[in-house]
Amino acid sequence: MRSSVRSLFARSLPLLLLVTAACVGGSKLSAEEKERLKPYILDAPPADMGQKTDINFENKVHIIGFKAEPELAKPGTDVKITYYWRCEDPIEQGWQLFTHAEREVEGDTRAFDNLDGNGPLREIKSNRQVLGPDRWERGKIYVDEQTYHVPEKVVSPYVTVYLGIYKGDARLRVISGPNDGDNRAITVKLKTGIAPKPEPKTGALEVPTLKAVKLGAKDKIKVDGKGDDAPWGAAASTSPFVDVGTGRPSPSFPVQGAAKVAWDDQNLYLLIDVKDPNVVGFFTSKDKQPESWTATGQPMLWTKHTAEVMIDPDGDGDNKDYFELQINPQNKVFKSRFDEYNKPKVEPKGPFGHEDWDPKLTSAVVVKGTIDKPDDKDEGYTVEVAIPWKAFEKGAKNLPPKSGDTWRVNFYAMQDNGGTGWSPILGQGNFHKASRFGKITFVTSADAATDLDASAPADASGAADAGARPALDASVAARPFEGGIPPGLRQRLRAHVDGGT
Repeated sequence: MRSSVRSLFARSLPLLLLVTAACVGGSKLSAEEKERLKPYILDAPPADMGQKTDINFENKVHIIGFKAEPELAKPGTDVKITYYWRCEDPIEQGWQLFTHAEREVEGDTRAFDNLDGNGPLREIKSNRQVLGPDRWERGKIYVDEQTYHVPEKVVSPYVTVYLGIYKGDARLRVISGPNDGDNRAITVKLKTGIAPKPEPKTGALEVPTLKAVKLGAKDKIKVDGKGDDAPWGAAASTSPFVDVGTGRPSPSFPVQGAAKVAWDDQNLYLLIDVKDPNVVGFFTSKDKQPESWTATGQPMLWTKHTAEVMIDPDGDGDNKDYFELQINPQNKVFKSRFDEYNKPKVEPKGPFGHEDWDPKLTSAVVVKGTIDKPDDKDEGYTVEVAIPWKAFEKGAKNLPPKSGDTWRVNFYAMQDNGGTGWSPILGQGNFHKASRFGKITFVTSADAATDLDASAPADASGAADAGARPALDASVAARPFEGGIPPGLRQRLRAHVDGGT
């Protein structure tokens, strides 16, 4: 009897597995739905896919082509957009397609049109897309058609169409191919026929720069997350973070930020101020949340809310020997070192880079609000960190840096694997793209004062008694994060030029 049961089970197992695979994501399509959707399911790519590409979502699905008909999409007209997807590995239930058509409107601001439920594959039934990616079969090609009405208020020469796959607040990661750094694939750029605006004098490809002045012998920073030590008032500040895809302000994105940089012979000091109306911590332990921790036991902070720093210490932006740090509102840390762009990396749980890198940093976080309480409104959180120079011995030319050394650094305020940043990526890769990192030049107060003297006359507050460095008022550290030379620093540097020590 046991032999017969085993034989029956053996004969039934392939059929059982086949049925299970065909039902990934839940119930089957009805007969009517199958017939209606048959033209959108292919065994091989068609000959005419328009623009061929390969955008890889976690080795599960790829966008392999797209086209727009007509190619000129004037404001007020309709355009048919077709994307071609290839399924490599079935996706779990609940994942759905999204489309954002991003456009410029009056006032030099940007808006996007949500097309998530637009098209035959995306018809919503029982709160899910009728043939979304969680119903796709391995090896099949899916023809994803949408009709987009170009709004009358478009004022830019292009409407850029972004695609992705989401489930709740999560997105499948784009691991290769054109993307905006926020796990949105960059696909069609619809021509609107509108003449482009003149380019600003500062080219769009330029990255931001910052001069970080070395602390004085008596200047001390206590890492407590408050950021109220006097030296922070005189520290160099980034400009407010921007949209990583366009380089423009992104007021609609939930989290914003800015950062300050200081240094001495022992440490690199960073102060990151994140504006976040709903501060999320989330992380408890690997045992309770195995899907949210890497194989080495680090929290995958980028999947929730975190501040992130990328550092390429040799300054050439070639992505050789660079470092990643993330610190979230709970003061949990993700740290890693990479040999080259995104490498080494093991999907989907890591390790991502050399996660055994230990910078021996000191960090603290102050939350202005509450963590994991969505019912109230928060202000955000401040991350303060001191990183010993020895942490960067793999890639740096000089430790500590010599006056005049330039490193490539980028800062991000992140939410759910997307975010705003100091230097935009402009679709040239993901947040690891070192050639798009900003440039931070480390200088002593003497060299900074020389530059100041050569470039600008003293302001009214620049006078100081010879032989004495003016004390920094403690309240200056609380001043807003802004670009340029803070008044406290200008006064201190002027004192140096005029004879101070």
